[in-house]
Amino acid sequence: MATTTVTHKNKSYFGTKVGLYLPLIITLIISIFPFYWMIVGATNHSSKMFTNPPTLSFGNQLATNLSNLNDSVGIWRVLFNSLLVSLVYVALSLTICTLAAYALSKFEFKGKRVIFTVLMLSMMIPYQATLIPLFRLMADFHLLNTYFALIAPQLVFPFAIFLMRQNFIAFPTALMEAARIDGAGELKIFLTIVIPSMKPALAATAIYLFMMQWNNFMWPLVATTSSNMYTFPVALSSLIGVSIIDYGQVMTGITIATIPIIIFFLLLQKQFISGMLGSAVK
Repeated sequence: MATTTVTHKNKSYFGTKVGLYLPLIITLIISIFPFYWMIVGATNHSSKMFTNPPTLSFGNQLATNLSNLNDSVGIWRVLFNSLLVSLVYVALSLTICTLAAYALSKFEFKGKRVIFTVLMLSMMIPYQATLIPLFRLMADFHLLNTYFALIAPQLVFPFAIFLMRQNFIAFPTALMEAARIDGAGELKIFLTIVIPSMKPALAATAIYLFMMQWNNFMWPLVATTSSNMYTFPVALSSLIGVSIIDYGQVMTGITIATIPIIIFFLLLQKQFISGMLGSAVK
């Protein structure tokens, strides 16, 4: 009788585990399969992309696809442009948005609420509505087709300011006041007391800004006039021809474009999760 009861409990435990993990495994496979198919496509000829049954094994055309891709769009130049624009943008935008958020959260000054309200309302303006004014502005200053034109327009990013402001608000002001009593200046307080506590939030914001800039298509398409200044989204879109599409090249380009963003995320993964959950934990 006791043996039957233990066996029943084991079966119930096994059934619970299967019911718990099976949906997770199915979700994992569905999530990973597009990446697997992308890599398979990069190693096969374009003609094998849509065969019946579909090709799911790796081929030997990676070097050929990479060579053709480089001949078509100059992939290493595109990679350099994307990395330069994204990394410089993250460094500058993160600095500007962090300073703005710090001022809006920890200091009292006239017009503070109005400035924050205007920043939040600006998020409701469709991005496409700003393209023509930005284009005219860059054209008047002869800045089109430059790195400055690709980086500068979105340096002040309202959502990044909002995200950092929420984390600064949670930081105890008493620590800053104690430092002031001890004679520390505002810059020293910001750099040595506040910023070290903001690493998770900074990492989360940096990843968000990097992903946004890396995947930005519309503005680089408008602001660049030569293929030497193309970033990944623009260069990959140029591979889609009217009648002929080399999917081997396209998949190779997408694979290369995916690698940096995965590396960037993995480097800051721990801080990113802590930053996104920080408000809830506190």
